[in-house]
Amino acid sequence: MKTDYLKPDRTGIERAVAFWRAGEAVAFPTETVYGLGADAHNDRAVAKIFDAKSRPSFNPLIAHVATVEAATTIGHIPDAAQQYLANGWPPGLTLVVPLQREAGISRLVTAGQDTIALRVPTAPLARDLLTAFGGPVAAPSANPSGRISPTSAAHVRAGLDRRIAAVIEGGTTAAGLESTILGFDAAGPLVLREGAYEVPDTLRRATEITRGHGPVAPGQLSSHYAPRAALRMNVVRPEPDEWVIGFGPGVAADRNLSPLGDLVEAAANLFAILHEADEKPRIAVTPVPNTGLGRAINDRLARAAAPRDTES
Repeated sequence: MKTDYLKPDRTGIERAVAFWRAGEAVAFPTETVYGLGADAHNDRAVAKIFDAKSRPSFNPLIAHVATVEAATTIGHIPDAAQQYLANGWPPGLTLVVPLQREAGISRLVTAGQDTIALRVPTAPLARDLLTAFGGPVAAPSANPSGRISPTSAAHVRAGLDRRIAAVIEGGTTAAGLESTILGFDAAGPLVLREGAYEVPDTLRRATEITRGHGPVAPGQLSSHYAPRAALRMNVVRPEPDEWVIGFGPGVAADRNLSPLGDLVEAAANLFAILHEADEKPRIAVTPVPNTGLGRAINDRLARAAAPRDTES
């Protein structure tokens, strides 16, 4: 398959939407990372996402829509979620809510579950694309499954060229980290995946998902976002042959996530630096504070360091 590279103008948007309506997969930028989108109503189109990414079919996808109103036609937004939506859907947030069966969402999107992950991107290009398409677009990150998430069109090209219909160029994504995923139970909200939307450290975190039940939200496989090389975390004394990723001032490293110790900057740089480290023989990462966005950064690093899941 030839992959088209589209400009972020009216012609590019029209071309991307035409691909979606034809049942093809198109990569597009959001405020977090680039997503690989397809018509969420079309089983065959969604299957092309799994095929292009070699993604496990039990791993659910996020459905992206243009407005909060559109989200309410697909999922039942619980009262406990309203506090997050009082001023519109915030950047970098995904909610897992009960699915409205009449919405006609492909079961491949939900991995056969009765809940759906919903998101309203705030990046203008993503909103323009979704508005022009006029329906939900299922979209995981636009990278081979288990590999590093893309923050530029070049990253998408490196992983998925000739495997998808098109990529629409939108520069480097702002957050550089996937969305935070919140679920809800009788006790209220809980964090299913750490991400770009900051939540209080006191908010409940979901326990490890058992392999027998499978993940209830994207990004919960124990091995994920992984470079080819072995990666060690919280390294104070790197080995001589290790390529070092540092954090903070005065840290000796080949690349530093944030020389100033800024977790927002570190989150934005994380995947780009992991892409750079991808061909290195061994990788060591110095300690990153496990608070605020540091939780999400350490979550991604832990998955990158974990033994590889055979399913991914």
